Amino acid sequence: MLLQILAFLIAMNLLAFAAFGWDKRQARLEQWRVRETTLLMLALLGGSPGAFAGRAVFRHKTRKQPFVTQLWLVVVLQAAGMAAAYWHFFVRPFDLS
Repeated sequence: MLLQILAFLIAMNLLAFAAFGWDKRQARLEQWRVRETTLLMLALLGGSPGAFAGRAVFRHKTRKQPFVTQLWLVVVLQAAGMAAAYWHFFVRPFDLS
């Protein structure tokens, strides 16, 4: 199970990174673009490190608001979800009160 989760996260990060690169390319060529909601969904599904790497490498969507704020909100939501999962699986089972 852990291996499948890791493979999924790697795939999502590669996909998010590639999507930012593709969108930057399309923007330069003034052609069809990747929707911001698609980029944010890729980040939300575990690809936020790839999204941030893509932003940095391709210098894409680094100042565009509200996209930047929404991407950071995705990271905050993921951190809260990870904290809740940690609490549920590792802390709570040992709480005997």
